[in-house]
Amino acid sequence: MKKTLSLVLALSMLVGFAGCSNVSSTGTAAASGSAAATSTASTAAGASSGKLKVYGIYKAGDQTWFIDEGAAAKKAVEAAGGEFIYVDAKMSPEEYLKAVDNAIANHASGVLTCVPDQTMSQSVVTKLTNAKIPVVAADDALEANGKKIAPWVGIDAYGIGKINGKWLADYANKNKYASESDVGLLIMTMDTVTSCVPRAKGEEDAFTKDCQNFSKSKIFKADYDGTTDKGNTAAAAVFTAHPEIKTWLVTGANEEGTVGACRALESAGLNKKACVVGLGGYLAKDEFKKASSPMKAATYFSSDSIGTTSFKVLQDKIAGKDVKMETAVSAQIVTPQNYKQVMGAAAN
Repeated sequence: MKKTLSLVLALSMLVGFAGCSNVSSTGTAAASGSAAATSTASTAAGASSGKLKVYGIYKAGDQTWFIDEGAAAKKAVEAAGGEFIYVDAKMSPEEYLKAVDNAIANHASGVLTCVPDQTMSQSVVTKLTNAKIPVVAADDALEANGKKIAPWVGIDAYGIGKINGKWLADYANKNKYASESDVGLLIMTMDTVTSCVPRAKGEEDAFTKDCQNFSKSKIFKADYDGTTDKGNTAAAAVFTAHPEIKTWLVTGANEEGTVGACRALESAGLNKKACVVGLGGYLAKDEFKKASSPMKAATYFSSDSIGTTSFKVLQDKIAGKDVKMETAVSAQIVTPQNYKQVMGAAAN
């Protein structure tokens, strides 16, 4: 009798557990289906709640430029009564796509972004378009087949390159470097980033135009990925390969690369006679504060301006307004003598 009773109780418990398992599985499936359905109408959900939620997904969120740009966007979003979520994609396409999926799942009102790889552009825009979430590209364009497929806010890349090239040409002419056989020009390039290619092109075009006697055989290039470490490595390789060059003129595709070149010049003992021109001013300001640095100038453009403007464009897009596909901010040369006046609070 006791054995029979024990068997009945055991069977009852098994049925009970099986029932719980089935309910849990069904609940999860239902929740997944609900989430999928909701993600395709995320904008409507955000609108109904009345909460503005903007994601800022940046390819290298630990770099000073993107930190400052994101802070400016955050300030603008919060001034509009919204919430800003800053995401560092760590130069990883996988991390970046996870962030996009999170923005969709969390019903973002809109996305500000700089992709780690522009070949991802179409898939990113398609994902967000299907979820009815507006997107604005900052710095590096979202583009396919050479055409922008989302509004873009950044710098006039070729024009800014020309500013750097002209300043370096004037410096070379003033110091009569064109006729010196041991003077070389290094242009740091980022050939896989379309917003950076015109910068290097502008630098070379303006320099060769205004310093016509400078031999093209003394113009060198070093490609890197936008980071200081890789900029250092790429520049050091060129310096080592050309011991005949004793005085280096250097410019590049972004400020991290030119600072990397500064460190490489110092390691090689070539910094005292060198002249490096940065691009952005956001790291050059710290070089200017040093007793000695090969960084002699930089083309300054405001990360704050790009961060603020990118949100304004996104805000109009969320509101259903027509927006321009391209918005470029202005730039000018800064030096240790004028950077505080030109950059204002950004010089601190």
